[in-house]
Amino acid sequence: MKLSVPFSRSGPGRSAKPSQGFTLPEILIAMTVFVLVVVGIVSANLFGLKMFQITKAKLKAVEWSRRTFGQITEEVHICDTVYVGNMTNGVFAALLDGEMQQGSSLLIYPGTNTASYIVYYFNSSDQTFRRTTDQSGTAVILAESVTNGMMFSAQDFSGNVLTNSVNNRVIHLKLEFSQPESFLQGPDYYKLETSMTRRALH
Repeated sequence: MKLSVPFSRSGPGRSAKPSQGFTLPEILIAMTVFVLVVVGIVSANLFGLKMFQITKAKLKAVEWSRRTFGQITEEVHICDTVYVGNMTNGVFAALLDGEMQQGSSLLIYPGTNTASYIVYYFNSSDQTFRRTTDQSGTAVILAESVTNGMMFSAQDFSGNVLTNSVNNRVIHLKLEFSQPESFLQGPDYYKLETSMTRRALH
């Protein structure tokens, strides 16, 4: 059996074939494909970042509402007395019998001592929802960019707003606020509602 030996054309007296480069159309096609790949990767990353920001904002709103509304509900559940009213120049004024029991503030007396209290109120000067107590320096902002001032109401069991402070009334809270535009996320709007009543009725 004979084995064939590869024959090389290069050798003495023969010129080596010059190496060929890419042609202009090949370079243009390669550059176009590369640009498309880069644009696709950047777009996918930007989309993922945008979805992350949207999800993060909504999760924060859910966590905030769960924590804040849970605190208000628990304080109303165990309180001795609760009043719906309005806050004017830092002074709470409860609504009188005969008036629609709907206002911008809620006064909670945890016990029989009226010197100890909790107030949730709408501050119209900066559109914020705040909580404060009888202790000085305890005012905190719970929500910003609030769009509804009359957020508290006293209702009956079927959801009708009362005109007197009956013993078994239901306190309803409706909070509407907006979230300003941020990085990769447009403005958003939230509407939260909850109802609560005291456990120990006199």
